[in-house]
Amino acid sequence: MKNYLKKLPRKLRDLIYLARDVAKKEGLHACLVGGFVRDLILGINPSTTLRIDLDLVIEGNAIRFAREYARRLSGRTVCHSRFQSATVIVSNKVKIDIATARRESYPKPGALPQVFAATINEDLKRRDFTINTLALDLTNDNFGNLLDFYNGMVDLGKRKIRILHNQSFIDDPTRILRAVRFEQRLNFRIEPHTLRLLKKAAFDNLLELVSCHRLRDEIILLLKEARPLMYIKRIENIVGFDFFYPGLKLKRGDWYFLRCVDNEIQWFNENFPLIGLSFSWLLYWAAILEPLNIRILGKHLYRFGLRKEEISAILSYRQIRLPLFKRLNKEKLAPSLVFRLLKPLSLETILLVKARYRSVNLSNHIEKFLRYYHGRVPFIDGHILLKLGFKPGPCYKQILNQLLYRQLDDKIKSKEEAIVWLKKRKAKSAKLK
Repeated sequence: MKNYLKKLPRKLRDLIYLARDVAKKEGLHACLVGGFVRDLILGINPSTTLRIDLDLVIEGNAIRFAREYARRLSGRTVCHSRFQSATVIVSNKVKIDIATARRESYPKPGALPQVFAATINEDLKRRDFTINTLALDLTNDNFGNLLDFYNGMVDLGKRKIRILHNQSFIDDPTRILRAVRFEQRLNFRIEPHTLRLLKKAAFDNLLELVSCHRLRDEIILLLKEARPLMYIKRIENIVGFDFFYPGLKLKRGDWYFLRCVDNEIQWFNENFPLIGLSFSWLLYWAAILEPLNIRILGKHLYRFGLRKEEISAILSYRQIRLPLFKRLNKEKLAPSLVFRLLKPLSLETILLVKARYRSVNLSNHIEKFLRYYHGRVPFIDGHILLKLGFKPGPCYKQILNQLLYRQLDDKIKSKEEAIVWLKKRKAKSAKLK
């Protein structure tokens, strides 16, 4: 495994070597665990991801380890005393989760576990799937040795998703969704026994025992994956969507809409990489819930604890989609009108409308808005208005908006023309007085 580490970027390798040094100084047994180790063995280069997450397990006091580790990195430590763990944040792209080796007891299905100190071996046994039980020993004498107590390497080689024990989905039903996520992301398959237990847990409605907020977080992770359409299809095939909303079933038209949403996201990312979508996952969420009426939809969004702007984006789409389509489904429209219609809306709302109607006219206007109008500002600002003698107040916003509309319609083409127009406007206003 030392050869795997040598292939890592220098900065990342240094983080791992520093963990070894801190463990030696503090007299603690440390291991690198989880998805990072799995992906390292699979040859998935962590430098290609947007964020680096390392998971360390410590036999002993993880919080003490984390504070010393953070001190050496000039990082920030966030402690989680209940779970005997901490997070060291090095930058907005690098964080290290550090946990005390523990075993867990679940008081009831779907509940948060009770935590007890344990060995590395026992800690790995509580993991979700065998492929996530692999660990790299960071103890100085054994540095780089692979720990594989539960045949994780065998399942990696066979490309299988396998639980560690028959109670796994009962203890934590969110593993149902995680199984699908790992299966689709890694192009593995859920092995037959695991799949039978997964389907039984889903049939017994165990996901409904999980809090909506925990479910929300798992669903968002799934919808943030590359091309999540295949994840959604797999969930429908083996689990269904009753856990998301009782009786929810996607029909042919709903799947067509989902495919359109997927196409629009890819189109947007290819054509407007500098703008960027804040919540691309939200479009899939909205599309899955397309069968719900707006009243039920609103209750669902609040129950799952989505943020205010996320709820607003979906509900706005439902409220304005038909009126907006009627306004924009015309071949020729003034750019200023298109701007006024689309500017108040989130990009997510706009793309949902574009996906919903697939109108050539509407699509052309939205593309022009994104390509030419989005982000446009007037040639002048409030400082120039003040110099020209305009009295400060709410009228500034109105004047600047009118100026921008004239710019968009190509009636004003430069800062000089804008000043001429403003002087005429002020003179006309003075005459009216």
